Amino acid sequence: MMATGSDAPSPARTALVDAAKTGLVAGLLAFPVLALRAEPDFSNKLVLQQRWSWMLVAAIAGFVLRLLLALAPTAKPKSATQTPTERAARKGPKIFAAFGLAIIAAWPFLVLLVVGPSGALKWIDNYGVQILIYVMLGWGLNIVVGLAGLLDLGYVAFYAVGAYAYALLSTTYGVSFWLCLPVAGILAAFWGILLGFPVLRLRGDYLAIVTLAFGEIIRVVLINFSALTNGDAGIASIPRATFFGLAFVAGPRGFDAFFGLPFSPVHRLIFLYYLILVLALVTNMVTLRLRRLPIGRAWEALREDEIACRSLGIDTTKTKLTAFALGAMFGGFAGAFFAVRQGFVSPSSFNFTESATILAIVVLGGRGSQIGVAAAAIVIIGGSELLRELDFLKYVFGQDFDPTQYRMLLVGLAMVVMMNWRPRGFVSTREPSIYLGASKSIGADLVQEGRG
Repeated sequence: MMATGSDAPSPARTALVDAAKTGLVAGLLAFPVLALRAEPDFSNKLVLQQRWSWMLVAAIAGFVLRLLLALAPTAKPKSATQTPTERAARKGPKIFAAFGLAIIAAWPFLVLLVVGPSGALKWIDNYGVQILIYVMLGWGLNIVVGLAGLLDLGYVAFYAVGAYAYALLSTTYGVSFWLCLPVAGILAAFWGILLGFPVLRLRGDYLAIVTLAFGEIIRVVLINFSALTNGDAGIASIPRATFFGLAFVAGPRGFDAFFGLPFSPVHRLIFLYYLILVLALVTNMVTLRLRRLPIGRAWEALREDEIACRSLGIDTTKTKLTAFALGAMFGGFAGAFFAVRQGFVSPSSFNFTESATILAIVVLGGRGSQIGVAAAAIVIIGGSELLRELDFLKYVFGQDFDPTQYRMLLVGLAMVVMMNWRPRGFVSTREPSIYLGASKSIGADLVQEGRG
């Protein structure tokens, strides 16, 4: 017998049942992470501390979030024709991008006005330079994953190649940063081509496994090839970049003395901030330009359907290799900047967690969307840095509570929420590469004949 309309469960009841199941699963997943914590006692033996309230909070949070998601109103489908008001609304993202770029360009001076030179060090470095590095890495990986549709889990390998290229050339042969920067990009692109050849016939999960293995191979080589890389000890005392030969040091030949300024460490951070900002903007500009060229349209065709791409006469071998090479090149540039910023590199800085973080930035922001990737980098990296400022939570959860330990847990939770709310990322719409000169209406007779 078929159930009548009165016998069918109500949407509210269905939402409650679904939310209860989600809360139960969230509680079970939180059990090994939050409910129990291993701590050494006075005899240096590990004992388990029970924190069942934390597990309960995780279960309640999962229940509430799932319930709100189920009861949220669904968006109405958009009509095929757009009104003038809707067409004007498309200018919103461009205005937002211009406003955001203005804030980013003035960020160091805004911080100096608010907190002063001593307090600006942390805000310019952690919330400026650090975020822009991951914005650049996200845009570089976006070429491979977002435009070409090739899943890369070993992108951090090219980041490491660029960093170690500058570290070795500068410490061994005394080559300056400005000469090493293109060399680091070229070497990373070369390794990108080497990675591209073995994966020409791989797709999906198989491609992900091979790229993951490539990233781990590079890290293991950096650890064991100690005669060249110094192993786990890393390479220290890496020379810093100069401003047209002017070093950011105290003395008569320093940057501050040349311009008649009092010496301050913040000047070097401002220089590094604008340097990585320029590198990131160049990455964005080149990516947008390539997307409008035939190679960019070939990447997008490869992403949508490789078989159809082959049938159109596109050389998929060259298309994949160019995507890997260009994406790796920008990763090499970012690696060289990372080395000059830190003054020290070691294999521990290039583990799988970094690759996962960069890939999460691309996926959460929206594959193929430059603005979405930048916004995701600001949220993930900036949010991770903000966790260091939440010291007041120690008065709630105890003095041993460290919010930074739950950074990846929050990132994973954000991915779960985003994949349910917006599966294609924060910015799911992408502007077409080519526009028609004018919109034309298509009659029903042409649609029936297959010409619509």
